Amino acid sequence: MTEEELLDIEVALFLEALFRRHGYDFRQYAKASIRRRVAGLADVAGVPSVAELIPLVLRDPSFLPEVLTNISVPVTEMFRDPPIFKALREQVMPVLASWPRLKLWQAGCATGEEVYSLAILLDEEGLLERSLIYATDINDVALKKAEDGIFPMSILDDSAHRHRESGGRRPFGDYCVTGSGFFRMDQRLRKHIVFAHHNLVCDGVFCEVQAVLCRNVMIYFERELQDHVLRLFSASLVRGGFLCLGTRENLRHSDASQGFSAIDRESRIFRRSEDLPP
Repeated sequence: MTEEELLDIEVALFLEALFRRHGYDFRQYAKASIRRRVAGLADVAGVPSVAELIPLVLRDPSFLPEVLTNISVPVTEMFRDPPIFKALREQVMPVLASWPRLKLWQAGCATGEEVYSLAILLDEEGLLERSLIYATDINDVALKKAEDGIFPMSILDDSAHRHRESGGRRPFGDYCVTGSGFFRMDQRLRKHIVFAHHNLVCDGVFCEVQAVLCRNVMIYFERELQDHVLRLFSASLVRGGFLCLGTRENLRHSDASQGFSAIDRESRIFRRSEDLPP
């Protein structure tokens, strides 16, 4: 048996232990990606093999946050992919304006940069005051950072630049307060965001919403899990609601594609069919 085959067995046993002990199911995540992240966790934990992570995840509850921090993928940034936010501004926001009250779901919100970007976008289009954004993630450590809304000053200039590229109508600085080495997102944005733990793998419909944004999360899932999550999003959306995925994600090969039409295929923006049952 090769070292790679042995590692695959160890990773599978570790993921099974994590699921059965704590209920977090990473077993249908893309194999190469999850193998790399679990092996990295072993390095962080200072153990010589993945197999030695299993007693830790079974017997040491304090180890769980370390596990989730290292094998979930809280990678994001303010106004990531500005052309997509521009497409949302021009093609989605005018339609959302037709609803008297708005609920939006940012699934896999990580440390919160994209959900604050969404809140800024809603504000600039005159929709924030009638909106509520549900920001969810599996990683409680990342969620806490998102809820705090505090980010390092080192990302401020790039964030402001991407905001301008997305068609921003006001200076980015209007939406945050700077401190010594950090900036904090304005409370006016934060009061329209509800942060909550939610597991796309095993939790049900979170709420009924007019839009779901889940970008660059499903690229880490195997096909069967992708289909499951897309069905979950379809069930969460009202008729005519919008779905925005990551640039490397698509509906093309999923059964869920039958319930959506492409609004902007390049930007991965889709709309739930009006004639589907609620």
